[in-house]
Amino acid sequence: MMTPIDQIKQQLSQALQDLHKAFPLTEEALLVVGTSTSEVIGAHIGTNGSHEVAEVIYRELEQLHKDTGVQLAFQCCEHLNRALVLDEKVAKQRGYELVSAIPIRKAGGAMATYAFKKMKNPVLVEEIQADAGIDIGDTLIGMHLKKVAVPVRSRVKSIGEAHVTMAKTRPKLIGGIRAVYEKTDEHE
Repeated sequence: MMTPIDQIKQQLSQALQDLHKAFPLTEEALLVVGTSTSEVIGAHIGTNGSHEVAEVIYRELEQLHKDTGVQLAFQCCEHLNRALVLDEKVAKQRGYELVSAIPIRKAGGAMATYAFKKMKNPVLVEEIQADAGIDIGDTLIGMHLKKVAVPVRSRVKSIGEAHVTMAKTRPKLIGGIRAVYEKTDEHE
């Protein structure tokens, strides 16, 4: 019989496969991850953060990073103004301004706290423009996605007890009725 932790791992793995299929996650891509470990275990967001849940989610995401090269950013909770934990090298390469705080479970959330402890050179930044995102437990990651976010549907609707939403982004379509958006031989 599958344990709740095994179920969380399986659901997250499937959701990430579905996201990767819709939006190829590569070393050029930045994935924002918002997680309420409380919601995953069936509690109200921000009330019962779980180190064990954070660990299993982090391990799956770290494996995704190893497999694809995708860069990861973990959103903190509202008590740190939804700042993000990411690798210092990634933050500097992308020109993000660092902020001074260290997430803890009660101010940052269990997931961001766990990520901060496990990453080699973690830093906090106030905002990013991610290429794709996964929101586990309605943590509101939209503010950290590029301007045009497109929902990605998955066979997985929840991870544990938490609702899951995913998005990819695309460049803005500009112009009017005369604009062309795809290259064809006809338009050369």
